Amino acid sequence: MTLEDFTDFTDEDADGGDGDRRPQQGSSDRNGRDGGGRDGGGAGDGGDGDDGANDDGANDDGAAEGGRGGAGRADTGRDGAADDFATYDVEPAGTDRGLGVVSVSQGLRVAEEAEETTLRAFVTTGNREAVRLGKYLLVPYPDGERLFCRITALEYAQEFQSDDATEIHARRQMRRDEFAERDYKFMAELEPMSVIYGTGEDLTRRMTDRVPKPGAVVEEAADDAEIKTGLKIPDDGVFLGHLSVGGEKVRTAAKPPTVDYRVKDDYTDGDPLAFRHTLVAGGTGSGKTHASKNLLRQYLDPDRTYPMGDGRESRMAVVQFDPQDEYAQMHDDNPDLDADFARRLEREGIAHGGHDDTVALVPRSANATYPGEGHRAERVEFTIPFSLTQEMPWLVAGSGLNDNQYPALLTLINRFFRDYGDSGTYSQFLSYLDDPALKEELHESGRIHEATFDAVKRRVRGVPGGIFDQDAKPITELDHTLVRPGGLSVVPTYHLPTSRQKEIVVLAVAGLLVDDKLSNDPESDRIKETPLLIGMDEAHNFLADADNVQAQKVVQKFTEAAKQGRKERLGLFLITQDPQDVAESVFKQVNTKVVLNLGDEDAIASVNIPSNLAGKVPYMEKGQMVVYSPDNSEPVELIGLSECVTRHD
Repeated sequence: MTLEDFTDFTDEDADGGDGDRRPQQGSSDRNGRDGGGRDGGGAGDGGDGDDGANDDGANDDGAAEGGRGGAGRADTGRDGAADDFATYDVEPAGTDRGLGVVSVSQGLRVAEEAEETTLRAFVTTGNREAVRLGKYLLVPYPDGERLFCRITALEYAQEFQSDDATEIHARRQMRRDEFAERDYKFMAELEPMSVIYGTGEDLTRRMTDRVPKPGAVVEEAADDAEIKTGLKIPDDGVFLGHLSVGGEKVRTAAKPPTVDYRVKDDYTDGDPLAFRHTLVAGGTGSGKTHASKNLLRQYLDPDRTYPMGDGRESRMAVVQFDPQDEYAQMHDDNPDLDADFARRLEREGIAHGGHDDTVALVPRSANATYPGEGHRAERVEFTIPFSLTQEMPWLVAGSGLNDNQYPALLTLINRFFRDYGDSGTYSQFLSYLDDPALKEELHESGRIHEATFDAVKRRVRGVPGGIFDQDAKPITELDHTLVRPGGLSVVPTYHLPTSRQKEIVVLAVAGLLVDDKLSNDPESDRIKETPLLIGMDEAHNFLADADNVQAQKVVQKFTEAAKQGRKERLGLFLITQDPQDVAESVFKQVNTKVVLNLGDEDAIASVNIPSNLAGKVPYMEKGQMVVYSPDNSEPVELIGLSECVTRHD
């Protein structure tokens, strides 16, 4: 078939028969068809059909009516006859509320099991760009209660029964610049989190036990009190950060517009969470030291006190082990913190500024000098007395002692101090082990086999020298300096030349604190009677699971400390980039987990946070964090302060 097979359109083919009313050159196809092709000549007194069909300003409907009507009703020509039409108000009555409405197109169901719940909302065209995964929403019930929920999935669905996976549709879209939102449905899948009821200060929450009505308006949660109630965030406590979704702070209509996240710190609703232990996990450059300083500074606020068993109130003492010489900087103000930012902190009740009562307790080493150039805090040198090994024999055990060799070490240490007294030194102990008569005596008595004796001797000599009994005051005599109500004691280990020396210092001082805290007959009443937070950076180096006896003894001690922390007002504040290496028995006692950026899958899996938040962890920017604290709130995403409240170089 060719073009010649089609018959040309002639005047005679028109129904009206009036050649003057054929479409003029330059008219559109539709105007040509409607205005002059079908009924254009049906009624001559209907006006000039040519004008109606060919006016560039005429709308399609007017042009069609002009051709079809035949009675002159719809002359939309150049003479302006369109003014004869009656006008109607096309603006909607009232104002739209919310983001959309609850939909029943795919079911509407609330169940005890999350996977059996079906709750979806249709989002209107104008609101779609503002909707994000994780955003918190409210759905009202007829009686005034509200369903608090969050968006867990977003989906475009077909508005009409059509197939858009075709060549024609694809080529058409490829030539267009705009996207027609009205051609598609935009659906948000919601996870119900709680039901909020009450007003003002009487707001409270309960588990989800109702299904919302079909067509109920879905609104963004924009009230500070409702958001905190829905997520079970306490109004008061230790500031940690601001609530966020997808890296953007949640905004409300309040002043300030952000939602502050705080950790419970009183006995009204249970024990302060500081004494139920905190883990800060984050990779290099994630901001974990920045976040840790900001949090520790809040615990040192002069207005923060804790009731003691004897009826008095006492401030918290913080002892922070510092492998990178960063935490003593908390003595100094942050020079980058300007006046406007300081006023914002004051309005939100966030402690800031250098903490004057900061002391750097520096371990003395025979072959190292502490530079301490990065801060202006007071410095006090100390040494580890060998007498501490009576309570902590694992300090000189090295590694690799088995179950038979470790009891032999205990026997030798006890016998040494019985002979030399508490003033016995490490060098004297080495000489003591060199006595062949001692080895023979113990072997012949059957108490220690000679091979076991030699193994223990090798392990003890493997301890690096220059860390015990140096020319400084013993740490056992510095308890009032080490633990001060409202004071920060920083123990730097950056200057120590070997990891074994660092390990001995940290475990000796931490063990001393834990022993006095847990003892019914403590050596130091100051340690026993003061609320204490022990901060341990690079905690994975000191509290790791291992097969040797020494590691097992250390982990056992700190596990017991973690279990009794609430009763003894002792908190562990563990900071690490390898949370998977922290002993499980200690790890599972931690209630509050603050997780910053982590790139290692094993590390992310070990912190055991909900999967929807775990997936965000590798993509978090510096300062973004996930907080999982079941006794404080629902799992949430936060953004920490952009500036450190103390000096942080």
